[in-house]
Amino acid sequence: MDQHSPTHCPASGFIHQRLFTRYFFTLLLLCMGVTTVAQDSSRLKLSEAVQKGLSGYQLLQARANVLNASRAQVENIKNQYLPDINVALQQDYGTINGQFGPSAGVAGIASAGPGFSKQSWNAAFGAVYLLNTNWEFVSFGRLRSRINAGKEQVKLDSLNLLQEQFVLGVKIAGTYLNLLAAQQFIANAQANIDRVSFIQQSVLARARNGLVAGVDSSITNAEVSSARLVYLQAVANEQRISNQLAQLLNSLPATLLLDTSFLHRTPDIFTTGFQTENNPQVKFFAQRINQSRTLETFYRKSINPGLNLFGTFQSRGSGFDYNYTPDFTDRYSKSYLDGINPSRYNYLLGIGISWNLMNPYKIKQQVKAQSYLSAAYQNEYDLIDTQLKDQLILADQQIAISRKSIEEAPRQLKAAQDAYLQKSVLYKNGLTNIVDVQQALFALNRAQTDISVAYINTWQALLLKAAASGDFDLFMKQVN
Repeated sequence: MDQHSPTHCPASGFIHQRLFTRYFFTLLLLCMGVTTVAQDSSRLKLSEAVQKGLSGYQLLQARANVLNASRAQVENIKNQYLPDINVALQQDYGTINGQFGPSAGVAGIASAGPGFSKQSWNAAFGAVYLLNTNWEFVSFGRLRSRINAGKEQVKLDSLNLLQEQFVLGVKIAGTYLNLLAAQQFIANAQANIDRVSFIQQSVLARARNGLVAGVDSSITNAEVSSARLVYLQAVANEQRISNQLAQLLNSLPATLLLDTSFLHRTPDIFTTGFQTENNPQVKFFAQRINQSRTLETFYRKSINPGLNLFGTFQSRGSGFDYNYTPDFTDRYSKSYLDGINPSRYNYLLGIGISWNLMNPYKIKQQVKAQSYLSAAYQNEYDLIDTQLKDQLILADQQIAISRKSIEEAPRQLKAAQDAYLQKSVLYKNGLTNIVDVQQALFALNRAQTDISVAYINTWQALLLKAAASGDFDLFMKQVN
């Protein structure tokens, strides 16, 4: 046989097979994320993402401002205990004609003087200096109950801020892990494209030489197109999750380098002493009940009377003399200083009690409505408590399954690697068909995806337990 015949080249076939094997293992190392250099410091760590989200998320800033408003409102309620003190200074110029008969003070004129037989236009300056005080020094628990309601609102707004921070931290961590998995799926999809493209080139070369059937090239062409479609789907999924993370971080979507160590390690601790009652969400719902019941107490006490201490001190000045009469109409002065200089003083002290007898009827339905709200908040508390307890049980179940998956996934990957290598070598030597190689390729791609998912699921299960128990430090300490 001619030594230059294309069907007789054992040395070149052996070299081609070695190159194929080397290429396969190079791609495999790249897919599994095995690196020989230190991780890039520009990568966004999960703890940094959580911190960035907590510091810049507008909803948290809004909750903080609501809390500040509640605190200011409590101080305002406390200030309501202070007495009312009014000071009035009045200086005027006018006549003092008096007349017997009924009248109403619509115009607000308060002139006082003797009755004349006819109109007099004598006018002088006058002044009034007034100090009034009114102090409700006993409210029979009404003000105290209002202050307590304000304090409970502060607690509610504070817990609302804490539970929003907790929920946001969990969302950021979960989205971060989802994005990391999505990026790994892209890497796996790209590696699969590289593998099937390499096989495609080999099959086309062998088909041109008549070593394999032409249908094999059609199958590999379809496989390459399928791999590219999978890659595009992975990219679209990554973009969607990246946008979600950008919203949580209050930033524009961008390509983020993440901490890939989660793809190769698992948490060390899965237990916590926290129970669902430690969850910030449960505490928030419990405080809603307390705040509502405090409002009930306030509404009930708002019908109580009030005990007031009041006093008035008044001084007056007038340009008219004390003996100004219709017979002596010249006894007045037009001097400004004579008119505003106080010459008469009066004071008044008193104590009184006031009570609106209709308040019990007006407040009755308001108390009843608030009572129904308290019952509604209790129902919501029971619901969230049950859901979190179920979630805590589910988290433990997911942790057990994910840990078993971590044990099994490497065995699956090793078997898939061996099967793919064997089928590839057999196909190169004409001992199997392209369908077997295709099945081995599919099994390898699935195994690479499964091992990435297994590691991510372990962290997601731990995050689920942290979210249910309220022990976010259980997750973050191991992340760091």
